[in-house]
Amino acid sequence: MLDALPIILEPSGKAKRYARSTRVWHWLNLLIICGSLGTVLVNSLLFDHAQRTFVRSELANAGANVSDKQAAAVLHGLEDQVWAFHIYFGYALTVLFLFRLIAEFFLSAEQRIFPKLKRAYQNFWVLKKYRITARHELLVKGLYLVFYFLLLIMTLTGLLLAFQEQTGLSKDVNHSIKEFHGFSMYLILGFILLHIAGVILAERKDEKGMVSDMIGGGDA
Repeated sequence: MLDALPIILEPSGKAKRYARSTRVWHWLNLLIICGSLGTVLVNSLLFDHAQRTFVRSELANAGANVSDKQAAAVLHGLEDQVWAFHIYFGYALTVLFLFRLIAEFFLSAEQRIFPKLKRAYQNFWVLKKYRITARHELLVKGLYLVFYFLLLIMTLTGLLLAFQEQTGLSKDVNHSIKEFHGFSMYLILGFILLHIAGVILAERKDEKGMVSDMIGGGDA
């Protein structure tokens, strides 16, 4: 399988600003994260414990008389089904994260994140050339590293929660992991919003065509 990676990951023809592997990962990652956040939103809005009265009322209108405990069991069952999809999205996110790590080794030096970060650092602190541009590049690549670190936390904590019965961790530890997992999700959401705002500003100023470049690759 690894022998086929250069064929899959390397851009064909003329050199591109963004490699095919980076573009595929970018858009699939966006879809998976949105899907994962969607499951959280559905459970928070539709299957909250406050909906017990609504469930009892609807079942009563249908001719069924159920208790508050039975209504809670219905909600809990629906919530578990949605969480099952959340877990599948988590598995997909883990696979994509591993794909991104492997793909990095097959990119050219101009497209890898650490060489880019090193060049921006040298331009800003050592050579002092184009300091404004270098500072912007240094900030952007630094935020990307933070984003990758958050993805790592999300995947690791998510896997621990998905396999909590196998890990044998205590209930209190799993609760802390769940809280940290949820907090990381909000940080990732914040990064996505910041990223979208940055792209909009860049498109309106001096980096027009960023979105189309992330779709088609752009010229290096």
